[in-house]
Amino acid sequence: MQFGDLTLTLVNGGNFRLDGGAMHGVVPKTIWSRLVSCDELNRVEYATNCLLVEGRGKRTLIETGNGDKFPARERDIYGIDHDQSVEKNLRALGVEPDSIDHVVMTHLHFDHSGGATRRAAGGGLEPVFKRAQHVIQRGELHDATHPHERNRASYLAENFAPLEQAGLLKLVEGECEFAPGVRVIPTPGHTAHHQSVLIDDGAGHKALFLGDVVPTSLHVKLPFIMAYDLDVVGTLESKRRILGRAIDERWLVIFGHDKDLQAGYLALDAKGNITVAERVSLS
Repeated sequence: MQFGDLTLTLVNGGNFRLDGGAMHGVVPKTIWSRLVSCDELNRVEYATNCLLVEGRGKRTLIETGNGDKFPARERDIYGIDHDQSVEKNLRALGVEPDSIDHVVMTHLHFDHSGGATRRAAGGGLEPVFKRAQHVIQRGELHDATHPHERNRASYLAENFAPLEQAGLLKLVEGECEFAPGVRVIPTPGHTAHHQSVLIDDGAGHKALFLGDVVPTSLHVKLPFIMAYDLDVVGTLESKRRILGRAIDERWLVIFGHDKDLQAGYLALDAKGNITVAERVSLS
């Protein structure tokens, strides 16, 4: 998709399955099951959408997906029955990993950082994007390297420790423009230092990669908040603030886990609820 003088391309980082109840929080299955289907284990299939931003002399990759390092047990738990990765799918587009200047991850959970590293020929771990600065909130790295019982399963050191060892992390604090027209903005709640990515086309139009503050198009509804979120009220306030701006300023919003609706423009319906009023494809 052409976005001003930038090109936006959605790249799949591998689909997986998560528990439908956990994904919809306090919303009962009698409601969410009318909107999305689940398998016999109550799991719903999700994408790990990554966004390639090209232009102004830079290539930026937003998110890296699951990666392809999962052992058999975890592949079974998360319903991963393919060998897709963002690296493979970028190469299929003719984009070499070494051509990426920046990688930005909304947070360091495995389904967002897993594709940042790979198994080397000798069995060790190495960065996939060896030239890229990997943009992360400083507080997010601290939390990932000091996990507790509530978040330990989501933070896997194999996904980010090799980046730190290679000196590839660019740690930021708060809002920061790290490439021309591309900036991170704090959207806490899912994690304390979660960030979303705002893209400016230079002509008055903006696109927002939401990350896990609003993982799918269903989650634009304010009560739809994942049970995985560490601070539910924090997520609610982030959603209210950021989605309000998206409506008022007509931002294109991009969903990180929706396999069917990639992006769109938001509006309020007749009851005052937020809805996707216009669907947009980035493929």
